[in-house]
Amino acid sequence: MSPETISNTPDISSLPPLRDVIARHGLAARRSLGQHFLLDLNLTHRIAQAAGQVTNMTVIEIGPGPGGLTRSLLETDAKRIIAVERDPRCILALQYLKQAYPKKLELIEADALDFQPGTVVEPNEKCIVIANLPYNIATPLLINWLRDLTHIKSMTLMFQKEVADRIAGSPGTSSYGRLSVISQWLCDTKCLFDIPPRAFVPPPKVTSTLIQLIPKSLPVTQTEFSELEALTRAAFGQRRKMLRSSLKSLTAEPKKLLAVAGIQSDRRAETLSVAEFCTLAQAHKNLSKGTPNIPLAGV
Repeated sequence: MSPETISNTPDISSLPPLRDVIARHGLAARRSLGQHFLLDLNLTHRIAQAAGQVTNMTVIEIGPGPGGLTRSLLETDAKRIIAVERDPRCILALQYLKQAYPKKLELIEADALDFQPGTVVEPNEKCIVIANLPYNIATPLLINWLRDLTHIKSMTLMFQKEVADRIAGSPGTSSYGRLSVISQWLCDTKCLFDIPPRAFVPPPKVTSTLIQLIPKSLPVTQTEFSELEALTRAAFGQRRKMLRSSLKSLTAEPKKLLAVAGIQSDRRAETLSVAEFCTLAQAHKNLSKGTPNIPLAGV
């Protein structure tokens, strides 16, 4: 970085304290929006650093609120920060950051559930998603992004600990479920660190966890998202039952499906690996098309 660049870089310490920003704009957190603000800049710096190398990258932040994490992201050497916020009060409150970083920060007022990262990057560009996700839409947001990872290099996201544990859950554990299978089919997942309730304003009733998901170059086993969704929904819908029973909601012939996939019918959903779920999903697709003898990989 040149001396000229350094001299033109705003000093974060000269910006108004976050609590003043909240008071000035009446930013009482709204439960309906799942808002819990992070005001500890030491913690937001740690989150920004946990995302890894962001040099010359586009970083997308969902739900910036008063801008605590946004400040830390602006101090990185990312090319640009795109903050997506639904609450118009926060958009107004973030103008002080926009004025300080007019070329680096872009504010988008939108519902994150309607936002796709691919709409704000170049055709061949990948972005990094870093966010303290609103609790009430965190899981649907992740599923939306998993459906299309074309433009995503990595996601460093904060969830309720219970949800993060499910994303990274291993076969044979109580946390292993639909979210585990779908996430790990497409991404390498790793829980980074926990964050106590007292770190937020207002404090939630649960501990939060920062988790990182890095898309795989290729899925564990080829199948279709919709097939895996349907298969895991049925299998885990009655997770205590054997697969020959739980899969009756998916097919009239669960034993035949399991036989084609090479999976014992007395197994339970939580014992299957991600690859086995993919094989089972592909077997269901083949049977639906009347082509049960197509060789299946991953068993």
